[in-house]
Amino acid sequence: MTQLQFNEQLNDYSTSLRSFALNFTKDLEDANDLVQDTMLKAVTYYSKFKEGTNLKGWLFTIMRNTFINNYRRLVKTNALITQSDDITYANLHYSATNNGVESKFVLKDINKALDSLAPEYYIPFIKYFEGFKYHEIAEELNIPIGTVKTRIHVARGQLKKYLKNYSLDRG
Repeated sequence: MTQLQFNEQLNDYSTSLRSFALNFTKDLEDANDLVQDTMLKAVTYYSKFKEGTNLKGWLFTIMRNTFINNYRRLVKTNALITQSDDITYANLHYSATNNGVESKFVLKDINKALDSLAPEYYIPFIKYFEGFKYHEIAEELNIPIGTVKTRIHVARGQLKKYLKNYSLDRG
């Protein structure tokens, strides 16, 4: 079969393809788009068509697969993009930008919490936070390692209590 004969047969099936597409899309414009995509793919992959096989069945298979692939693509896109005026709190982090002012307030509160610690708790905690090991802190401050661990534990507890509003909001 020549390309011209193939195109003529393809054109003969356009009406039945359109009605088949309407079953999928339920919309005339979407059905026309689907028929156009199907025809384009059929012409593009003309060389893959084996003479003697059912052309109508081949075209319907192309249409069905095109519809399914487009539907999957649409579902995936809609899952990633919220398309409503009301953006829920759960989806807000996808569309919102970071607010630098909020970060400054959080940092201020953390610094206040650290400043509220007594020096005997503040120094071991900051050293530990900076990456020093317990034994290094104990040697530098000339106190037993158990005391270092206790002071860091107490400092964590006080900080946690002072910053409890953030732990409840952040989960």
